[in-house]
Amino acid sequence: MTRLELLTIVVGRARSNGFEFRRWYTTRLELPWISAKAALQLLDEQRRYYALLFSHEFANAFWKAGEDITFTVPSQSFQRPMPDGTLKTVKRKSFIRRSSRHDAWRYHLREMALAEEPLRYLRKYLNVEEDLADASNEIPAPAPHPKRTAPVKPVKAVPKARPIPTDTPAFLRRPYNP
Repeated sequence: MTRLELLTIVVGRARSNGFEFRRWYTTRLELPWISAKAALQLLDEQRRYYALLFSHEFANAFWKAGEDITFTVPSQSFQRPMPDGTLKTVKRKSFIRRSSRHDAWRYHLREMALAEEPLRYLRKYLNVEEDLADASNEIPAPAPHPKRTAPVKPVKAVPKARPIPTDTPAFLRRPYNP
């Protein structure tokens, strides 16, 4: 997928959430509006898409308020005074945290700034048709156990649909005695 195609998808998602791309383009870049396609090509060719990606208006529209986010709290160590007066070093492991916040876009802007390529960071949060076509209906078979010799069959990811009952339920077939 090219950068221009990815930019088109990203701007489309933000526009569906209320981002006014034309207004942003004319006010922030102070360039005349020709068309959305021409604007996206200019952003791609001149690498001005960084201004778009790190815009607060865009980020606020791309990541909706109240959307669930998953982030990693880094590992940390600090010293804590103990009751006997000694200092103990406390080491905490990193862990994953899930949150639903009204300002999730600020977290994503911070993480996108730390990422090597911001567009790759954004792609993780898109359901692109290429990604969906690659996914199959079966879960891959687990690696064989070293002591086993027989191959393990893959497990179906989608369970079979239950048949819809056509007859009347038993409690309605019983005679009614008032």
